[in-house]
Amino acid sequence: MTAPIDLPAADPAAAGAPGSGRGEVLFVGTATTLIRAGGFTVLTDPNFLHQGDHAPLGYGLRSRRLTEPALGIDELPEVDLVVLSHHHGDHFDDVAADGLDKDLPIVTTPHAARKLARQGFRRPVGIERWQTQHVRRGDAALSVTALPGRHAPRPVDSLLPPVMGSMLELAEGGRTLFRLYISGDTLLHDDLAEIPARYPDIDLGLLHLGGTRILGLTVTMDARQGVRALQLIRPRAAIPIHYDDYTVFKSPLADFRAEVQRTPLDTVVHYLDRGETFSFELGWPRG
Repeated sequence: MTAPIDLPAADPAAAGAPGSGRGEVLFVGTATTLIRAGGFTVLTDPNFLHQGDHAPLGYGLRSRRLTEPALGIDELPEVDLVVLSHHHGDHFDDVAADGLDKDLPIVTTPHAARKLARQGFRRPVGIERWQTQHVRRGDAALSVTALPGRHAPRPVDSLLPPVMGSMLELAEGGRTLFRLYISGDTLLHDDLAEIPARYPDIDLGLLHLGGTRILGLTVTMDARQGVRALQLIRPRAAIPIHYDDYTVFKSPLADFRAEVQRTPLDTVVHYLDRGETFSFELGWPRG
């Protein structure tokens, strides 16, 4: 059990401040989003390389970025917490390593936490599958739970960095207000079935798609796997991310849109361009 992270009081005028009853997700690009709700500001998988830059993927492999991030790292608001699915060059790049505050808490895999510590970050928190990190700000609480993720078929997955999905749960006064699922870079696999078994009531999902191919292997969900994941996990709403930013992404968003259109889903899918924001209500009626 890791110690809770206690944060100072929030700015009541900030977006997603406590008591506002609303939150928002800003899509920056790749798997980078800015989530603001209940007085917390969370940055996911910070990737701020520019169009034409190359992200290292290990074993001497690199991939060229095809898009611009919607924000530069110097344009970020004050961030309380980073949630990092894994330490790969298109999820935590040299710009993030140089530009983020070294005292910023980063919740991630134990493997990534060790790498972050070597990069000079003083507050990385590595959590194992189903372990939870609690973050508190006054009466508001945010929990981050590590969920199953698999970045490649076995046994090849052992050659890639360990990856986690995440469940972010926002609560106030002991009452759960919102649950947000982040898939991380994963393929569809049997262990994902335990997510809806433990969390049958999920408000929003952020799906890492793209059908990433490295050395002939698919290592993130393509369009069909993404839709099957929605059928399995059943969030009320979902936003596809991580789909066209790098040359290794081979399953375009158009394929996912077409798959969604022909598949019966309980989930409402929302599509964001980089720089667009999805707003949501907190405290939706829960089953």
